[in-house]
Amino acid sequence: MSAEPRRQPAVAGSFYPSSAGRLGELVAALLDAAGQLPLPSPDVPPGMPAGILVPHAGLAYSGVTAAAAWRTLRSEGGPLTVVILGTNHVSRRARGIAVWDQGAWAIPGGEVAVNRALAGEIAALGRPFGVDRAAHEGEHSIEVQLPLLAAVAPGALIVPLAVSAGTGDEAIEAGDLLGRLLADRRDAGDRIVLAVSSDMAHYPAAAACERATERLVPLILATHAAGLAAAETALIASAVEGLACGMCGIEPAVTGVAALRAMDATLAVALAASTSADAGGPPDRAVGYLAVRFDQPAY
Repeated sequence: MSAEPRRQPAVAGSFYPSSAGRLGELVAALLDAAGQLPLPSPDVPPGMPAGILVPHAGLAYSGVTAAAAWRTLRSEGGPLTVVILGTNHVSRRARGIAVWDQGAWAIPGGEVAVNRALAGEIAALGRPFGVDRAAHEGEHSIEVQLPLLAAVAPGALIVPLAVSAGTGDEAIEAGDLLGRLLADRRDAGDRIVLAVSSDMAHYPAAAACERATERLVPLILATHAAGLAAAETALIASAVEGLACGMCGIEPAVTGVAALRAMDATLAVALAASTSADAGGPPDRAVGYLAVRFDQPAY
């Protein structure tokens, strides 16, 4: 019998330290710094969220903002699975939503195992979902989340989904399918969180980066998938100097927002926002970061 697949880190040593000791120190510092951020709202619910949106840049740049979302997963309870929607920066041939269906993803000093059963259920949803581990090779948008996840929820399982499904009807319908499946599993008692991995605007000046985030946040908080797609397209067309995109993970964001709506996770709060300039990057060529928490309203 062949061994189950084990994905090796692709960006250890560049997006985060390759030394387990140094990585652990950095993650602890990021979580501590995130805990010092001002509370965004008195209405943030206690307990485990239904979903989060997190940035995926190098941890030295986006790590505090990402930690503001990941630290909300700290809670007591049974086994946790995080379904992570990542983008595709490197696999140009990939189309659809690629499921990594078994085995584990290695990180320095450990690994995070895949929930094989849930991955199989997601792949069985049919197009655009399908098993394709090759689509994940070399991609950082999911990998960079795992050190933070492993720190806040040791033993958590993952289902990695690399999203290249566009931002139109197919992407929204796929999100609805995924969300209804996850809602059913949560109703059955499974502890499942949906994580959407996306940075915000790329490469305008820092002030323009912040304004771009401000334009998109209301659509994200409203879990309005079609509106978010249209707003991001309009933002690109607005000819902001240096702007390459409004969300570099717009595809997983559109699918993820549709899934969260199907999960009835429509109570959303922005936890933190920043730019790469805040972490010492060039102010004339910035990247935006945003952390959001999604919950089901109390009826």
